[in-house]
Amino acid sequence: MQRRKVYVPGAAVLLVALLAGCTGGSGHDDGGDGKSGDASGSTTAAEPGRYRTLPEPCGAVDNSTLDAMLPGIEEIEDADQREKAYGGSPTVTYDTDRRVGCRWKVESPDATHHLLVDFERVVSYDGAVSDDARAQEVYRTKLREADLPEPSASGSEEESPSPSGSEGSDESDEPEGTKGSKGSKDPEASEEPTGSGKPEGSAGTQVAARAQGGAAAEVGKGDGAEPGDTLDPEATPEGLESRSLDDLGDEAFLADVLSTAASASRHRTVTVVFRTSNVVVTVEYDEQPARRTEVPDSKEMQDNARELAENLTDRFNG
Repeated sequence: MQRRKVYVPGAAVLLVALLAGCTGGSGHDDGGDGKSGDASGSTTAAEPGRYRTLPEPCGAVDNSTLDAMLPGIEEIEDADQREKAYGGSPTVTYDTDRRVGCRWKVESPDATHHLLVDFERVVSYDGAVSDDARAQEVYRTKLREADLPEPSASGSEEESPSPSGSEGSDESDEPEGTKGSKGSKDPEASEEPTGSGKPEGSAGTQVAARAQGGAAAEVGKGDGAEPGDTLDPEATPEGLESRSLDDLGDEAFLADVLSTAASASRHRTVTVVFRTSNVVVTVEYDEQPARRTEVPDSKEMQDNARELAENLTDRFNG
């Protein structure tokens, strides 16, 4: 009987220890689940952009549009050269998932025409910033380069914009705009000199508003520009000046510049830029007449550029 009294308490102690161990392990698991739950619930990722791919740019402009915008292309006698002219030349980019473009050039006895389309798909690498918001920053940077006012939050502010407010906007938005292009693997910034099409578009838009200011200025070199080109301050007819557009994509603007080349001939560049979700599209259209006395028609060029931009909007939305 004494032997049994010795072993019974020992068994009870062992059972209690085992139960305590199981209980402690269960408590530890509950704490781990709670931690992971807190971590997953603390961050809400911003929505991705609507577009994950870009259309093939050289195939985005149909032949009838090229016929209207590039007079003389139909009259190219050599069939191979004519086919090549319609096909365009892809611009050089480092990441075709993020940016693509195409350009066309046609020389005729009456004038030389250039056309460029550029598609940039913007992706945000900040989980708290959506792709659309980052694309808007990229678009606003282009708008500022064109010296056009940014749209205000309210109608009353739009009527009386504050210079200090615009400066504050530049300070806060400009780095973000830079981040926008960097966020899209900013090789685009380094692509510009290699023929991505952006330098020409930027050159055209940067001088757009200065053409309205009344002072001649040297023009940056673009597709149809030559070193020493200057702006004609009275170039654009009233009502056709550079301006924002309210009927194209999510937001858009048009820049119209007429410059006088060093050779005394004139060429006009019309640029339309619009944003649809997380894609920024640029259309740049340039005409340089062969005769020094001729001036490219602003309305006709703007109508052609806007019609092409509308067709591209339908292509993205379709």
